[in-house]
Amino acid sequence: MADDIYGKLEYLKEYLQKLESVAIAFSGGVDSTFLLKVAHDLLGDRVIAVTAQSSSFPERETAEAKEFCKSEGILQVMCQSEELEIEGFCENPPNRCYLCKKELLGKIGSVAAEHGITYIAEGSNTDDNGDYRPGLAAVAELGVKSPLREAGLSKAEIRILSKELGLPTWEKPSFACLASRFVYGETISKEKLAMVDEAEQLLLDLGFHQVRVRMHGMLARIEVAPEEIARLTEPSVRDKVTAGFRKAGFSYVALDLQGYRTGSMNEELLKSSTKI
Repeated sequence: MADDIYGKLEYLKEYLQKLESVAIAFSGGVDSTFLLKVAHDLLGDRVIAVTAQSSSFPERETAEAKEFCKSEGILQVMCQSEELEIEGFCENPPNRCYLCKKELLGKIGSVAAEHGITYIAEGSNTDDNGDYRPGLAAVAELGVKSPLREAGLSKAEIRILSKELGLPTWEKPSFACLASRFVYGETISKEKLAMVDEAEQLLLDLGFHQVRVRMHGMLARIEVAPEEIARLTEPSVRDKVTAGFRKAGFSYVALDLQGYRTGSMNEELLKSSTKI
């Protein structure tokens, strides 16, 4: 594997060429968009995109995924995958992502078989190696390929290469399914997912770039980029956020002074594991 970014890109292309045909789990995010673009440029109609539709995936994300595939002429298959119907998922256990990923990748496997596609690939990158990612266990179990990790590409490098390819996602904020907004052990429901979705949409509409609304009971803990924290505390903005969040159903609204970071719901989980 090469150390420089362009060497990694060449490694990625060689890796994909060897797959010959691949169904890519496509969410429309930074990583899966880049992977899909590179794979489709190389393999043409031997690549399909499979996008999940569920209550934990906002309509805005689905619309963007559809628009990209349409603009690139890529065959996209919409896959109904309602996580809330998976046994144990709603209780939000620490292995929630494993349960979801195993279900979804199994369905993508069926779609791939129907289209005569040999392999399934997903878009995790090397940054995912350092956090608690139980979904990667399902990836390994099912033999799903992770080309970006195999090539040693990080999120920052994927953004650089995406910009050079002219992809609209090169500076898109990181996104994870809405189920990741809940403290482990708190029941997840369609109503709660809708509350989080409405609250995050409000922040996006107000011009905040990278947002998370973490749900702790009826309290909303807002994470925005550190450089945007000051703006959120401005009286006029604060009042709109408070009113909007209460309209969405929250009783309390709090600002996380540490700001946005990936996997903040895993912090207590990881802290507990180090004490064992």
